[in-house]
Amino acid sequence: MAAAQVRSGGCTPTFLLLATVGMAANELEQELERRVEELGYEFVELERTGSRTRPIFRVRIDRPDAEPGKGITLEDCAYVTRQLEPILDARPELGGRYVLEVSSPGIERPLVRPRDFERFAGREVTLRGRQPLAGRSRRLQGELLGLSGPEGEERIRLRLENGDVVEVPRAEVTRAHLVFRWD
Repeated sequence: MAAAQVRSGGCTPTFLLLATVGMAANELEQELERRVEELGYEFVELERTGSRTRPIFRVRIDRPDAEPGKGITLEDCAYVTRQLEPILDARPELGGRYVLEVSSPGIERPLVRPRDFERFAGREVTLRGRQPLAGRSRRLQGELLGLSGPEGEERIRLRLENGDVVEVPRAEVTRAHLVFRWD
């Protein structure tokens, strides 16, 4: 998986305090997503981690309709990193002291948005939940059949290895990703 990491210096409050200084946490994500997509890449996800003194922003990007082996390169990651830094540097609530990591989503790409579940229909996926999914297990694996239901009430359709087709409310899924098999 290609990755570029950039560190900026300064003092910090972290992303955990964003709401208290008047900025919703998803406002930053929306701004980063907008910029990534303006650059011609697909914004896969933003993971926020780190500490109060050193927040870490992990941005995963892809190429729209990327084929295996024709995805994100190290040069893409470095370019997007340079384009996102000014957005984070301009945020006084971050104090300039953060870590920005831009990478490809990897071969077991996370499925985050409704479009991901449609785009990767037919592929093998794993779903994880806090509670048993479809009355079975906290982890389900099978062929992704797509999404059904209206926005906000989407259900992930999955054909399990035994041939059963189940529908899992998307809201119950804590993590979903593609499965890579070494043949």
